[in-house]
Amino acid sequence: MNETPVPRDIPLPLPAPEPVLIAVLVIFFLMHIVFVNFMVGGALLTFWYQLRGLKEKRFDDLAYAVASTITANKSIAVVLGVGPLLAINTIYTVYFYTANALTGAFWIGIIPLVIVAFVLTYIHKYLWRQMEQVKWLHIGIMAIVCLLFLFIPLIFLTNINLTLFPEKWGTVQGFLSALALPNVFPRYAHFLLACPAMTGLFLVWLFRRRSDEEIAQTGFGRAELIRKGYQWAFWPTAAQFLVGPAVLLTLPRVQEPSHAMSAVFGVAILFSLGMAHLMFTETRRPAETIGKRFVPICMLMLVVVSLMGTGRHLYREAAIAPHRELVRAKTADYMRKVEEANREAAAASSAQGTSQ
Repeated sequence: MNETPVPRDIPLPLPAPEPVLIAVLVIFFLMHIVFVNFMVGGALLTFWYQLRGLKEKRFDDLAYAVASTITANKSIAVVLGVGPLLAINTIYTVYFYTANALTGAFWIGIIPLVIVAFVLTYIHKYLWRQMEQVKWLHIGIMAIVCLLFLFIPLIFLTNINLTLFPEKWGTVQGFLSALALPNVFPRYAHFLLACPAMTGLFLVWLFRRRSDEEIAQTGFGRAELIRKGYQWAFWPTAAQFLVGPAVLLTLPRVQEPSHAMSAVFGVAILFSLGMAHLMFTETRRPAETIGKRFVPICMLMLVVVSLMGTGRHLYREAAIAPHRELVRAKTADYMRKVEEANREAAAASSAQGTSQ
């Protein structure tokens, strides 16, 4: 049985108070992941509607309306991702950089993969009309974008998941073995379901505010588009009630379970039930009143996302707390030895100077 590796931490002061860095990590990560959901979900819905558009033209027009949002959401997601990336680098330095090193080439590979994906989204969007005669090529470009958008978050998720398993660091032999750790695929399924759910709400917002002329260009009525958005939001949300417990059950066990974490996740589930109920009733509303509950649904979603982000942080703290104590002790011991070596070197230098 391999012993858990206990590396030394970097003995440098934090650039800001730890509570501030934690707030940056949690808040900006939640903002970042929402726009990632919009980006990935938008790509998946665009691909789906383009396929349907091969038989019915108006679905292709709807695909164009959805595709036009991807690049903007992509840019916002990238900008909002800088804050949490810097915060996790400073608060969880040992864990984050260890995971980076262990996932190696795949982690570095995120950069070229992101570049290719983003370039293809611009090609797909701005050459839409020019590629009407080569529709399968156009759809193929979006298929590649979808595959890249699905694979890049899997690398991130595997990397972050690895930070919770210090006892596995000695046995992990790269990205594929890290991918096999418990909780990776349940968490990934949780992320995948969130993409069309969040995008569905985004489409409700989009089609509620667009002009009559823009709505007419899609070939659908406003109420029909809003209903489609709510349907995309409701069914994946309903599926989360099956996937969510699987995520919790496959999390690594912590030595001291956090009651606060359990309470946060429990309250999040209750708010989710209320939100799902409102979504379902919206899908059944007549055209004259559909969309009236949009603001309450968004407020409930904001609460659920905030609670999930808070619970996620509480769990991470509980999961690595014992190992962090070992790292602190080893770092303190290392600094003590450094100081002793410096004193001995200073004494030897002084003695040598006296003898001369």
